[in-house]
Amino acid sequence: MRLSERWLREWVNPELSREDLCENLTMAGLEIEEVVPVAEKFSGVVVGKVLRVEKHPAADRLQVCEVNAGGPETLSIVCGAKNVKPEMMTAVALVGALLPDNTKIKAGKLRGVFSHGMLCSASELGLAGEDSEGLIVLPPDAPIGRDVWDYLDLTDHILDVSITPNRGDCLSILGLAQDVSAITQTTARIPGISKIDAKISDNLSIQLDASEECPHYVGRVIRNVAADAMTPVWMQERLRRGGVRCISPIVDIMNYVMLELGQPMHAFDLEKISDGIHVRMAKVDESLELLNGEKVTLDSSTLIIADTEKPLAIAGVMGGMESGVTLLTQNIFLESAFFQPMCVARTSRHYKLNSESSYRFERGVDPALQVNAIERATRLILEIAGGTPGPVIDKINEKYLPQKKIITLRSDRIHKILGINFNEHQIEKILQSLGFMTEKSQEGWNVTVPARRFDITVEIDLIEEIIRIYGYDKVPEHLPVSGMQMNPFSEKKISLSVIRHLFCDKGYQEIIAYSFIDKKIQQLFDPDIQAKELLNPITTEMSVMRTSLWPGLINTLIYNQNRQQERAKIFETGLRYIVKNDVLRQQNVLSGLVCGNVFPEQWGVPARTADFYDVKGDIEHLLNLTSDMKLVEFKPAHHPALHPGQNADIYRDGMYLGVLGVLHPRLAQELSLSGTVILFELLLEGLEPAKLPHFQEISRFPEIRRDIAILVDQAVPIRLIQDTITHVAGGLLQALNIFDVYQGKGVKEGHKSVALSLTLQHSSRTLVDEEVAALMEQIIVTLKEQFAAELRG
Repeated sequence: MRLSERWLREWVNPELSREDLCENLTMAGLEIEEVVPVAEKFSGVVVGKVLRVEKHPAADRLQVCEVNAGGPETLSIVCGAKNVKPEMMTAVALVGALLPDNTKIKAGKLRGVFSHGMLCSASELGLAGEDSEGLIVLPPDAPIGRDVWDYLDLTDHILDVSITPNRGDCLSILGLAQDVSAITQTTARIPGISKIDAKISDNLSIQLDASEECPHYVGRVIRNVAADAMTPVWMQERLRRGGVRCISPIVDIMNYVMLELGQPMHAFDLEKISDGIHVRMAKVDESLELLNGEKVTLDSSTLIIADTEKPLAIAGVMGGMESGVTLLTQNIFLESAFFQPMCVARTSRHYKLNSESSYRFERGVDPALQVNAIERATRLILEIAGGTPGPVIDKINEKYLPQKKIITLRSDRIHKILGINFNEHQIEKILQSLGFMTEKSQEGWNVTVPARRFDITVEIDLIEEIIRIYGYDKVPEHLPVSGMQMNPFSEKKISLSVIRHLFCDKGYQEIIAYSFIDKKIQQLFDPDIQAKELLNPITTEMSVMRTSLWPGLINTLIYNQNRQQERAKIFETGLRYIVKNDVLRQQNVLSGLVCGNVFPEQWGVPARTADFYDVKGDIEHLLNLTSDMKLVEFKPAHHPALHPGQNADIYRDGMYLGVLGVLHPRLAQELSLSGTVILFELLLEGLEPAKLPHFQEISRFPEIRRDIAILVDQAVPIRLIQDTITHVAGGLLQALNIFDVYQGKGVKEGHKSVALSLTLQHSSRTLVDEEVAALMEQIIVTLKEQFAAELRG
């Protein structure tokens, strides 16, 4: 919520600087997100009156204006604004003036005509967006020659307050003033609202056909208003500083009362209402054109304001175009009502309509505010647009209004929760400053909660209010007293922190993505897996619970590639959600993505794109911490999101650990990704138990290396060859490495040449050539028998 600091200080003005006031509000749960001046500094701009307007002799779109700016002589100023006309009051930048964009105004010729200054728009003075059109229009009684900065009182700041959803009572100057008064222990000067006596007896029948959704509806007829009057500058400025656009005086007054008191209001053109107001549920297939130009078909769960013939507005959300007030309207009907928060929230979500009114109603509006709001609005209308008011029409059904809540607050409970010994006077002072009524009881107090505080429902809420106003920063520090014992930590467990640090050390960056993803993206990666759909998703892009962490990694890659960042090494740990037998199960997984070059651009090594085996090496590095690598297998797999022939399932001692592979080219094209993308996903529970470190004496005897090269069918997995050699060699084999795989000239078609090095060593003696030769012969014979391998010369 945005508001003028000066407006707030008119209601409550603690002796605090702006910075200290913002700090106090933030510490009390009303975070100040931003503090900005109401306008960027300018000088040399005064109030001026356009006396005469003539067409520029050499330019169709320019006009020559004679302007009285309060000086001894009138000024000739060339202007291109469409709304310039004689007798209008506007802002005049004199020669030498400095505008917010650092433009310095000089006298000069425009298409051959001298211009001694500039007529300014609101945007040129930094008072509106860049799309504002035409000159700023000032009231007819604005003092000619007065400095515009002083006239508009621009020595002020806008406070942007982040109001949490449970504090709808603070969405107004009144609500914030009441809270600031309590926080700073400063007396608030809340203006009284006096009753406006009826001058005519004009009435309009009001029927509450949906009392449960709308238990309180107040209306009033006002005739002969000047709907084309000018909204006063002071009101325009307060609305602008509150982030509300000025439209017309009647609408502006409705918005002003909403910002001031927190009660959304609406004004209808009385002539467009047939035979009274009916607050009812919509009939199926009724339609309504809204003020934003959208035409909606209503359903039976929508609360509407209607007359005897047609819908007029969606209650608490938005009015209808046909019954809205225009500049030609003469007679109006004011509405001030209490709508149940859930009803408005449901309607707003259903039609995807967000308005200032719905924002407040769905958080809860004070059910005792409606009459005061209509009296306040009536007075402002009479002062600004004139008119003759009728009596206040007040329809209420007490049964469905929020009932007063009386909560028992125990003094010993306060001490137990907060650890502070408050005296009775402190408690009562804090609660009463917030508008709570307290009555002493045996245990503590019976506290009556104000109707506007929808967030206070149980005792702990009252305790929270006490410490919020007392100050979280004043809570004393106490060391906890508890019986502590040292629990053993198994070395078979590998912590998530170790895994994260390992990947960070290898150049990866950790991301955190949403657990909710787009259903279409989920089906791209896991078309055969049923995802859990959300009943009330935030957006369509977050409609299902993820079955894999890959979509979040891919979205991060897309974001980076769209910003010319082609190299990515990222990972995430988190939950994925799988539905099995109608039961939602969650699994903790580690997922990663690599794309682009292996190393950042440098002179030390040539550029090389990361491939399947680079990522396989990273995974093996992790698995080496947790497993005997002899038990780890990478088996060819068929994952729908991965490239056929370039993906593998990972197993440890026969147990499935995860999957690794290159993203399928079809998906890469559909997602507009460039480069080779390698993905992996591992079950974290599969990484336990980790292997225990154990001591093994290093042999003092020499190693012997033997190399062999064999020809085998290209379909034979090299892993099987390694396993066979390992089994035959037994304990003498210390290392087995593949240093060459070759297919091509000199090798039979359909075969491959595999060259391996074997490192042999005995722990207690020196190996002799004869036993090494016998072992190698046995290995070769076994390879021939099992794989039809041929020894390559």
